Amino acid sequence: MEIAELVKKSRIAQAVIAGYSQEKIDSVVRMLAKVVYDNAEPLAKMAAEESRMGVYEDKITKNRGKARLLWYGLKGKKSVGILEYDEKAGIALVAKPMGVIGAATPCTNPIVTPMCNAMFAIKGGNSIIIAPHPRSKKCAARLAELYHAELDKMGVPRDIFLVIEEPTIDLSTELMKSVDVVIATGGGAMVKSAYSSGKPSFGVGPGNVQGLVDDDVDIEETAKKMIQSRIFDNGIICSGTQTIIASKKNFKKVIDAFVKNGAFYIDDPALVDKFRKILFPNGQIHKDSVGQSVQAIAKLVDVDIPAGTRAIILKPEKYGKEDYLSREKMYPVMTAYEYNTWEEAVDIAHANLLCEGAGHSVDVQSNNKQHIEYAGLKLPVSRILVNQICTSMNGGAFQNSLSPTTTLGCGSWGNNSISENLSYYHLFNKSRIAYVKPNWNQPGDEEIFG
Repeated sequence: MEIAELVKKSRIAQAVIAGYSQEKIDSVVRMLAKVVYDNAEPLAKMAAEESRMGVYEDKITKNRGKARLLWYGLKGKKSVGILEYDEKAGIALVAKPMGVIGAATPCTNPIVTPMCNAMFAIKGGNSIIIAPHPRSKKCAARLAELYHAELDKMGVPRDIFLVIEEPTIDLSTELMKSVDVVIATGGGAMVKSAYSSGKPSFGVGPGNVQGLVDDDVDIEETAKKMIQSRIFDNGIICSGTQTIIASKKNFKKVIDAFVKNGAFYIDDPALVDKFRKILFPNGQIHKDSVGQSVQAIAKLVDVDIPAGTRAIILKPEKYGKEDYLSREKMYPVMTAYEYNTWEEAVDIAHANLLCEGAGHSVDVQSNNKQHIEYAGLKLPVSRILVNQICTSMNGGAFQNSLSPTTTLGCGSWGNNSISENLSYYHLFNKSRIAYVKPNWNQPGDEEIFG
């Protein structure tokens, strides 16, 4: 189907749901999550097979976890009609749909990202058209089949959720220019295309989550959390922790804890260089390494690792722009660095973020409020996640108050329009009815300038 026809059908459907009550809208949004939750296993299997990356079991966890979290986060939230009335200010806030949303979605998250974007879009009374990565087109098509079957039962136009069945770069670009608002969750080229479309756009920046380890933490628990953050879905999640930045005095204890929990540590410069050259040929990530298992990575580099190894830790001699290993690694490999002071730890993280990943996030393992806030003040990131598993909690979690999402804005640092987690409230317009403020008065010049 041509893009013009897809958009036409989507607009007709959107005009229908724009008149729905909050209750009716919420019943559709709940369905979008419940379908993925109920079909988590077959959808995970399809995602693993089609994308040829990641871990089947982790994709099940992701499907179920995000479906639960997203619906719980949207449940009971107003998005239709008058949202609030501020009597003191004399302002009434009114929600109005944006129209047709176009969403470019990645093969790294071929189920939960279309689900999430659709939930946000439809929550605001919009329709959505998905432009999937070519290595996830079957997943997107299957999701549409499942949704359409439920929408038919509900008497809701199925065209509120449409998919480009044979996606190409040209079709995705045409879609972006034809819709009212664009969400681009994917590589830099896709995000740039979205911002060049001439339409309001929400994009993401690359991840390169720096892991800062303070001296006051439980090292064993910290190692468990950071390894889990790195290895989940074979490292393809943008919020996966990339580095271990630990103090010189505790460095050996920290590394020993990681090794105890399944990491294989390499500090031999020649072997580290071998990894560097193979995983980053000409400074660019080896495309066939993305989302592969730790055993596949070891085989690619031709290095023997112990049975049961869960992650590889490399210790480069340099950090920041002087070393390709400072960049985002989308597989179960971490880098480790030593610091003398907390300020130096933050400097190392800062240098690596300027190499890649500015605007995204840092993983801080610390119980020192002063240290945590120093990192929060100094580092150019949108999220500072404290004492959590970054890969599964950075996009919102029951344990924190970050907005549940699969699209993490990186602000101006990452060339994005927002520096927070994309949510439903970004996808509707807001009109303000401005009444005369009760008991208003005009201040005199002395009060104004004094």
